[in-house]
Amino acid sequence: MTEKFVAAIDQGTTSSRCIIFDQAGAIVAVDQREHRQIFPKPGWVEHDATEIWSKVQAVVAGALAKAGMRADQLSALGITNQRETTVLWDRATGKPVHNAIVWQDTRTSALCAQLGAEDGQDRFRNATGLPLASYFSGPKAAWLLDNVPGLRARAERGEIAFGTIDSWLIWNLTGATDGGVHVTDVTNASRTMLMNLETLQWDSSILAAMNVPEAILPEIRSSAEVYGTAVGQLAGVPVASALGDQQAAVFGQACYDTGTAKNTYGTGSFLLLNTGGRPVPSKSGLITTVGYKIGDQAPVYCLEGSIAITGALVQWFRDQLGLIRSSDEIETLAASVEDNGGAYIVPAFSGLFAPYWRSDARGVITGLTRYVTKAHLARAVLEATSWQTREVVDAMYQDSGVRITTLKVDGGMTVNRLLMQHQADVLGVPVIRPKVSETTCLGAAYAAGLATGVWSGLDELKAHWQRDVEWVPEMEAGPREREYENWRKAVERSLGWHEEDGA
Repeated sequence: MTEKFVAAIDQGTTSSRCIIFDQAGAIVAVDQREHRQIFPKPGWVEHDATEIWSKVQAVVAGALAKAGMRADQLSALGITNQRETTVLWDRATGKPVHNAIVWQDTRTSALCAQLGAEDGQDRFRNATGLPLASYFSGPKAAWLLDNVPGLRARAERGEIAFGTIDSWLIWNLTGATDGGVHVTDVTNASRTMLMNLETLQWDSSILAAMNVPEAILPEIRSSAEVYGTAVGQLAGVPVASALGDQQAAVFGQACYDTGTAKNTYGTGSFLLLNTGGRPVPSKSGLITTVGYKIGDQAPVYCLEGSIAITGALVQWFRDQLGLIRSSDEIETLAASVEDNGGAYIVPAFSGLFAPYWRSDARGVITGLTRYVTKAHLARAVLEATSWQTREVVDAMYQDSGVRITTLKVDGGMTVNRLLMQHQADVLGVPVIRPKVSETTCLGAAYAAGLATGVWSGLDELKAHWQRDVEWVPEMEAGPREREYENWRKAVERSLGWHEEDGA
């Protein structure tokens, strides 16, 4: 039998990667390139979508070269992407009409406040599972339509296309202005605040409320089906999956059973709990989202706790404060002291996401005394990730009644053993890292392979998952709860710092 290979493009917040996997789910080759972060104003974050497409083409070529493979040896291509980041482009020229507005960007806070003026932050929650927040794509599209001269008229004439990064890549991969396919999948669509969670279609009443014309929107498809065939360097390869990055990690971590959960530690951290075939409404500050949909099968839903700043806090400690030279130094520095010295860092740089959804919050360092050194602050940086995760886990229990018994973890920060041990300690459950840590790409590859017959079904994929390292709790309950209370006091200090212009 001829060995089959599947490629996955992971277009992330800071870089793009292409990974080629074999039929056992093992990595054959990887290529990765960073792209620019553009900060026009405080709280504004943009990307150049043209640059992103260029970097994606480069990493595809790089991965194929490293593997010593031709494109025609690939059975399928999957896409996974930074979610909520919003691109509008001209259908005739293929050029973006503005830089992409990144998920971290807060410029739509005032618009979200206006939309919720009468009904509050939960105005669209029943339909979409989402609170009104600057995080999501719909308000970003509305902002562009209102602020780029002449754009709304062009959009209403059908000249403009809207997409999250998956749509932008699929359109370019399948021909762009020459027959490019304009689609998105249910996971990415569920993050726009424009899709109805029950019907899995665009919600006309919300489109009207946000003044977003339906003519610009992509067709919503499942997460695993052949959307079209690639042209150019991947000519002939089926483009066969799309999943938002966190849902892709759920799929790559084999969280296919109700009650299974994973946390991905990247720029931010995202904890998802599989809640099965029905969306579970949240009353505890979580997001109800689509986990995945395989072809014609029923969708699977998740509760999600989105944490804005985790790995980015280490970058801030390195780049803005200059207290370490490389990110991996933080573990050694933090391990040189036994505890945080009473210091806590709440990284609300652009507000707090789950479970608070407070755009008025800003970052604080509390508990400082002359005793505190940069080593204690390094420890507080790492512990901020663990405590934010604990708050999300508690909220998930409140909403679902499901107690997490283990937490599967992935992402760059999982190489930090001190952090992973502290995470197990504050949750009181084992934390498990799989052998293949690139679960986001793996999930996209798995979905594309299911759509093209490379793999037979979820049972085969489950059998591929293997444990690498497990951290078990070592902290006693008393100290854990005392420190948790201190953390929550620190969070309280972060609230109410920022007022919108004109407030």
